[in-house]
Amino acid sequence: MAHKLGLVAVTVGFFAFSVPLLAHHGAASFDRTKMLTVTGTVTEYIWSNPHVLVKLDAKDESGNVAHWVIEAWNPVTQSSRGWTKNTFKFGDEVIVDVIPAKNNQTVGEFRGRIVINGKEFKP
Repeated sequence: MAHKLGLVAVTVGFFAFSVPLLAHHGAASFDRTKMLTVTGTVTEYIWSNPHVLVKLDAKDESGNVAHWVIEAWNPVTQSSRGWTKNTFKFGDEVIVDVIPAKNNQTVGEFRGRIVINGKEFKP
């Protein structure tokens, strides 16, 4: 009986700790039915865990500056895709395809084309 109780406790503990992990790595925040092209200037490039981030200033249709934060996977995964800690630099002019956030904030996930200073980036 004690063995079964221990097994139940371990199982419950496993699921209690795994639920937050699933919540973080889900696609809930991005609208995977849409794709946007963002053109802007790099203001910051963050090469760190858990996600590599590129911050851009991009003008919207009205000419107002929108501050974008675009995320990629972790540095190890991005390295396997040809990225380095120097892929983007402050002041680079970029065109990127992103999956936008569902809440219409200027946040997205890299997906598709990346053009840096007029040159297409191909890993």
